[in-house]
Amino acid sequence: MKKTESLESFYKDKFTPYDQSANSGKTQFAIVTNEQCSNGAKISYRRHDFYKVSLFKGRVLLHYGDKSIEVNGTALVFFNPDIPYTLDMLEESNFGGYLIFRESYYNDYYKNGIRGLTLFANGAKPVFMLNKTQEKLVDSIFKKMQADLLTDYEYKHDVIRTHLNELIHLAMKMSPLDKVYQFVDAKARITAIFNELLDRQFPIESPSEEFEMRSAAAYADKLGVHVNYLNRAVKSVTGKTTTNHISDRITTEAIAMLKHSEWNISQISYSLGFEDPSNFSHFFKKHTQQIPSSFRLLK
Repeated sequence: MKKTESLESFYKDKFTPYDQSANSGKTQFAIVTNEQCSNGAKISYRRHDFYKVSLFKGRVLLHYGDKSIEVNGTALVFFNPDIPYTLDMLEESNFGGYLIFRESYYNDYYKNGIRGLTLFANGAKPVFMLNKTQEKLVDSIFKKMQADLLTDYEYKHDVIRTHLNELIHLAMKMSPLDKVYQFVDAKARITAIFNELLDRQFPIESPSEEFEMRSAAAYADKLGVHVNYLNRAVKSVTGKTTTNHISDRITTEAIAMLKHSEWNISQISYSLGFEDPSNFSHFFKKHTQQIPSSFRLLK
């Protein structure tokens, strides 16, 4: 079963050198600079449990919610874990880098909390274009953060949080980019974002977690579109209904849990949002022609 990309695995797997505190499970912050980014490729994201601040240089097409925005130049972009998005690199770019951090990394030190900031609010416009002076300043802040992260200084994260706040307040003094990109197939875009949002719901990592977004209406609400529009768009692009996609994904995750976890069938059924194991068994047999217990014996 594909694992959620935790901050520790995201950081350790992709970047060298990395903050050695990752080994202790305490990593709350990571940063990637231009030299560690690959250019000219489409980037997609799995489910994340962290906030992200990106510095883009070049032409990038950002899809989020029901909108697409083209960045042409240098931009500072803010993402929160609740909003699904995808990126297309439109040309080989001098990609500036990005930083990621957990909500607790900020909230444990600032009483107002990260969700109180307009930059990270659902529905906020996330893109801020930089002039040459601002670009130079942001480049400098990113480099300071990376340098501080690699030191042994006991209070380095206090310094890093100060730099993070500097980026946040720099953007809050500016006006966000508001020009929506008009040349994207709207149905294809919303379908891609729907698939991204569905993908973010998995895997279920603990029997105490529950998959709640089982209806098309739940995704439409999150994406800010009418459920009928979402259904028509997804069916038009993929040939399958929104409900079919959700059911297929539940089935895939159920199979993975049965094959690769030690959870009992009751735990699996509740974690996937079923009211009781009998409902889960009926659903599973409908989609696989097997009952869960017999499938588990195939391991």
